[in-house]
Order: sequence, then C-alpha cells, then structure tokens
Amino acid sequence: MNIIAPLAERMRPKSLDEYIGQQHLLSENGPLTLALNAGVIPSMIFWGPPGVGKTTLAFLIAEKLKKPIHTLSAISSGVKDVREVIAKVQNAGMFQESGTILFIDEIHRFSKSQQDSLLGAVEKGIVTLIGATTENPSFEVISALLSRCHVYTLKDHTKKDLCLLLERAIKIDPVLSKKEIKLKEFENLLAISGGDARKILNVFEIIISTLSKEKNITITNELVMQNAQQSLARYDKDGDQHYDIISAFIKSIRGSDVNATVYWLARMVEGGEDPKFIARRLIISASEDIGLANPNALLIANTTFEAVEKIGWPESRIILSQCAIYLANSPKGNAAYMAINNAQSIVKNTGNLNVPLPIRNASSSLMKELGYGEKYKYSHDFDGNFAEQEFLPEEIKGSSFYKAGSSDKEKDIENNQNALWKNKYKK
Repeated sequence: MNIIAPLAERMRPKSLDEYIGQQHLLSENGPLTLALNAGVIPSMIFWGPPGVGKTTLAFLIAEKLKKPIHTLSAISSGVKDVREVIAKVQNAGMFQESGTILFIDEIHRFSKSQQDSLLGAVEKGIVTLIGATTENPSFEVISALLSRCHVYTLKDHTKKDLCLLLERAIKIDPVLSKKEIKLKEFENLLAISGGDARKILNVFEIIISTLSKEKNITITNELVMQNAQQSLARYDKDGDQHYDIISAFIKSIRGSDVNATVYWLARMVEGGEDPKFIARRLIISASEDIGLANPNALLIANTTFEAVEKIGWPESRIILSQCAIYLANSPKGNAAYMAINNAQSIVKNTGNLNVPLPIRNASSSLMKELGYGEKYKYSHDFDGNFAEQEFLPEEIKGSSFYKAGSSDKEKDIENNQNALWKNKYKK
C-alpha cells in the first residue's frame, strides 16, 4: 500500500531557492546568505514559533554546503545519543567531510547535563550545531553553549508568504494539481494558521480531503470554518494552539477578567503546558500590563516562578492560579512599558547621541582635562537630594518619555516629576 505523506511534507522545499520567508536572514545581504556564500557557518540557534521553517532551513543549509547532517530530537534523545553522534563523527575522521552539522530539534527541552555534553564538540569544531527552539534561548539554553552560537530569530510568515505557499501547492502538488481548486477567500485560513506554514497546509489538506469526490472546489471562509472547527478546539502545547491560548490567557489578565484567566490557565494545565512557560508570561504581564500601578505584582509573579521551579506539576497549578487571579484583579497600568517604547523610538531615530560632559565618567586625568564630569552636581549635596541639571543629550533635552495612565500611582510619579522638573519637560 502506498502511503502518501502529508501536504506539509510534500511541499517541503528541496533547495533554498524554493524556501519561502525569512528574508531578513536570506536576502542578498542577509546574514545567513553572506555566511553561506562564504562557505562557513557558525553554530547557531534558530528561535521562532512553530511552522516557520526552522527544521527545513537546517537541512537546506546542509544541502547547500554539501555537509553531512545528523539529527536528534530533544524529546527522545539523551546524553548517550549526543555522545554516540559525536563519537561517530570523530571516528569517521578523514573519511567524512569536515563541518558535520548536528541538528537538534526542540533544543530547549535538553537538560543542563545534555546541553553540557555538546560543549566540547561545538567548541572544537567537531560538529556545527544547529538548534531549533520555540522558546527564548536566553532562558532555555545554558550560557556556555549560547555564547558559542549565533541566535537567529525566525519570524511568522507574512500573508504574502502563506498565499504564495497555497498557490504553489495547488499548482505543483501531485494530489492537489489533479483538482480544479480556486482560492476565492482565504482570510480564515490565514487567521487559523497564525503564520504557521505547516498548520495552514494541514488545514487546507483536511478541507480538500473532506471534498475528495469533488473535482472543482472553491475555497471560502465559510467552508474553512465548517471543516476546521474541530481542530481549533484542541490545545497542542508544542505548536498549533500554543500561542493562541497563551495570548488569550494574557489578554484576560490585561482585561481584568478573573474567570476567563482561570479558564485559559486550566486549558494549559490540562494540555500539559510547561509550568515555567506560564510563570514567565505572568512575570511579563506583571510588568507590561500592571507595572507601576501595583509594583507588588512583579514581586508576586517572580516569586511564583521560583515556587513553580521548586514544585512542578501538579501542585504548581495552584500557585499559578493564585498569581494569575491576583494579576487579573490588580489595577492596570502600562506607563513603564510605553516609556521604554517611546525612548527606544527616539534612540532609533537619533542614533548614538553623545553623553553630556558633566555626567561622563572621568576615570583618567586626560578625561578630566577634556571636561568629563565637570560641573556635575552630586544630588545628595543639595536640599531634598535633588539638583536641577541636564541628563539627556543636547539634541533631545526636554524630551518626556513617561506618560501616566489612569492609575493613581502612575499619576503620583508624573506629578512628582513635574514638581521637581518644573522648568525642564515639555508639556
């Protein structure tokens, strides 16, 4: 019996020329393109959401450079497997091409000891590591290994990317090309996919298979929802619903809906989500959505993360619930979040402006001669531990990045700043 591979697998590109997306890395002057053209690539970590082509890109790089590639999955592999692959590469010696690539899928699932087992081989160049992860490498990859790798962030596919992918599948796939398929509407397909190429192809294939007897098929939004509704209801901690559910969870906290917050938390608990993943999002929410309106929220969220690390499932669900309910019921404010956004926007537009001479560090006699630190006012020498002086670069002096929201505590900060700096900030 002939087994037909899923559409996502059938549409996997055979060369980089067929690869769709990630132009920030693969454009003519993109960092990966330049490395590939030079014929030498560093060990690297591909960080991005599911279905954006991390695994595919690793294999296409190996194909482009004509390098052997060994694959391990962090779900099913351990230290023994890592050492066996490294020994195999070493034993091949002169009979194997140099620069063997070791691809590790879901590298964030490797323990510290498993990641430690890679260090020597990566450092000595026995293997070139390519790791793929959906989680922030800063949290999930040990610093010693991270320092030996370049981290490349892969982005969600754009609407244009996904439409091109569907059109290509309709045209060249040996199964779909036998039918007359018209994409009349595709908004719901795009919404369901969330930028995940694998997901949009899987859903598309399900829809076509339910209409297997039809020769002419017109894809509409209604048709998509009728056939995709069942798959949307499930939670997949490794992909499909992973980001949708956590988004719903955070938005429920932001919207001060305690009951919805607990519901989405329960969905993740029942789905076997990593409790540390949830706890980290609570920390972010405590700062981004509550922040200065209730500074205790960040303390509680951080303590929750530490407690979850010690406890694990199933008891940590109670700790997560306690924190989530507290955050949902807390007063909200995003002044700190908006302030750093505003400041970063100015930095991007104005570049590296000079630090004013009075607040530069005068660590040598030459620097003192050049005026570093001159006329600096030491705040504690003045009444109220405050002295009016300029801390911003000349080009942007008087700029105000902090704007209070409706929170009383945020307004207190703004009022205090206005009282101190009555002659400085633009109104």
